[in-house]
Amino acid sequence: MKIAVLSGKGGTGKTFVSVNLAASSKKSIYVDCDVEEPNGHLFFKPNNIQTKNVSVCIPSVDSAICNGCRNCVDFCKFNALAYILNKVIVFEEVCHSCGGCILFCPTKALSEKEKIIGKIEKGISDNVSVYTGILNTGEATGVPIIKSLLEDTKNSNELTIIDCPPGSACIVMESIKDADFCVLVAEPTIFGVHNLSMVYELVNLFKKPYGVILNKCLDVPNPAEEFCIKNDIKILEKIPYDNDLGTLNSNALICARENSKYKDLFKTLLAKIIKEVPNETITDS
Repeated sequence: MKIAVLSGKGGTGKTFVSVNLAASSKKSIYVDCDVEEPNGHLFFKPNNIQTKNVSVCIPSVDSAICNGCRNCVDFCKFNALAYILNKVIVFEEVCHSCGGCILFCPTKALSEKEKIIGKIEKGISDNVSVYTGILNTGEATGVPIIKSLLEDTKNSNELTIIDCPPGSACIVMESIKDADFCVLVAEPTIFGVHNLSMVYELVNLFKKPYGVILNKCLDVPNPAEEFCIKNDIKILEKIPYDNDLGTLNSNALICARENSKYKDLFKTLLAKIIKEVPNETITDS
C-alpha cells in the first residue's frame, strides 16, 4: 500500500505527518520525494546508509560532423542549445534530457553522455526503511530521481509513505501517480485554503482517493475546514496547535516515538487512512 502525503506549500506539516505515520506502523518504508530540500532523514537519523547516484543522458556534440543546420537549436524549447561562433553549445544546467535534439540531427553529430544529477540514500531507522532523494543544486528537474526512488520501492509489500514535494508541479505528479491514497495536509488560514485547492484539483485530475488532515488547529473559525465541508471532502484528522508537539518537531524528534499520546494519535490516524483505501488491507499497522 502506497500513501502519498501532499501539501500546496512548504511548512504545512507534510513531512511532520509523513514521518509520524511511517513511525507509527510496525514496519514501513518512508520515501522522501522532496528532492530539492529533503528533511525526513533529519528526524529518522537512519543508520547503515547506502548511496546510489542518479544520472540522466544529455547531448554531446561532435563539431567535426555538425553542418550548422540548427535543427537541434530550433527544437529545444528549454534553450539548452545555441549555435555560437559556428558551433553548437550545450547548456547542461537547463537540459531536460528529452533526447529530441539527437533525433532531429540529420548528420548524427549529437550523441548521449551521462551526467549525474543527484543521489538516493537508503538507511534504516528502527522499524522504518528510509529512502531519500537528493537533487544536486542547480539541476533542471528532480523527476528522474523521483522515478528512481519509486522504482526502488515499487515491489515492496510493506506500507510505503511517500513524502511528496510541496505544490502541484510535475515532480508532485510523478510522486503520486502510483499512490493508492493521497493525504492532503492543510493549514487553517485563507492562504492555506488557496494551497489546499491546488492539490485538491491535482488529486481529482489523477482520480486518486484522498482525505485531508487539518494541522495547527485552534478553537477559532477554520477556513480550510470550511473549504472541506463546502466541497464534501473527508477530514481525516484535526491536529491541534500544540506547543509540546511543536517543540518535539522543531527539535527533529519523531513525536510518535517520544510520547505515547502522540503515538496513539498517529496510530489511530493511520488506521483511519487505511480504511479509506479502496480494496486494500494491511496487517502491520
